[in-house]
Amino acid sequence: MASRKEILQVAGREVAISNPDKIFFPKAGHTKLDLVQYYLAVADGALRGAGGRPMAMKRFVDGAEGEFFFQKRAPASKPDWIETVELSFPSGRTASEVVLRDAAQLAWVVNLGCIDLNPHPVRAEDVDHPDELRVDLDPVPGVPWSQIREVALLVRSVLEERGLRGFPKTSGSRGMHINVRIEPRWTFGEVRSAALALAREVERRAPELATSKWWKEERHGVFLDYNQNAKDRTVASAYSVRPTPDARVSAPLLWEEVPDCDPSALTLKTVPARFAKMGDPAEQIDRSVGSIESLLALSKEQRARGEKDAPWPPHYAKQEGEAPRVAPSRRRKQ
Repeated sequence: MASRKEILQVAGREVAISNPDKIFFPKAGHTKLDLVQYYLAVADGALRGAGGRPMAMKRFVDGAEGEFFFQKRAPASKPDWIETVELSFPSGRTASEVVLRDAAQLAWVVNLGCIDLNPHPVRAEDVDHPDELRVDLDPVPGVPWSQIREVALLVRSVLEERGLRGFPKTSGSRGMHINVRIEPRWTFGEVRSAALALAREVERRAPELATSKWWKEERHGVFLDYNQNAKDRTVASAYSVRPTPDARVSAPLLWEEVPDCDPSALTLKTVPARFAKMGDPAEQIDRSVGSIESLLALSKEQRARGEKDAPWPPHYAKQEGEAPRVAPSRRRKQ
């Protein structure tokens, strides 16, 4: 028997939603159609976060509790109104990735099982120069939510001192993200250097709360994952629903909300009403473009004090000036 399809009229196009009644979040009871309708309700915000950018499709074809896979290449059977752009990766491979521009395209990728959206920090018009510096606050196990919020506020202070405006959001998982719109004139390596300098400065000011240490055995508190700015890394974007039992959302916040925010209150069920009432707290992000020159100057100061480049992800080639890419415990045994 053929499965039922729901035909939606979105942005002047017909979008077919296959198996609309399929349960995608068993505990919360949300269906695939619920997920699509959520994204349509917050489309302006979701497209502000992911629109115009190549996107790796993270597909949960069996819902949030099923296995997922990353699909970098756009499906060959895509409609002719789905835009793509070719990216090259550190491995030397290339792929034509999907680029979202409107709500119809957004509904189309969600129908493929994309619960969260994972765009690259570049625009399709210039895939070599990021226009977003991403601060990923990743707590080690046992760190209280209050400490994550405290580190986020410290990140805000450092950014503002350097002439940059950060836009916070819950990660929808255990941490927080702070996105910074920047001029698209620096390489991935330079943006990563700026992110590393920021992480080290935050750690210097609050070593009991935050860390820039890459190796898990050295971490404590809240890890500022500078490597999220390396080429080929993606992060769940604003208004992404995360594959959690309660369908939690990576929700943009006003800075004044950060000290008291409760991420469990920001879900697929609650965020559309919040969006309709207050709009998008990140609405000004594209009008808040800044320069990372000050962070790059800070990076030079740190290098002059003897701080080497920090480790890169394991699948990247060894970088000039990089510290040994061996866990400290293993290094001592050699």
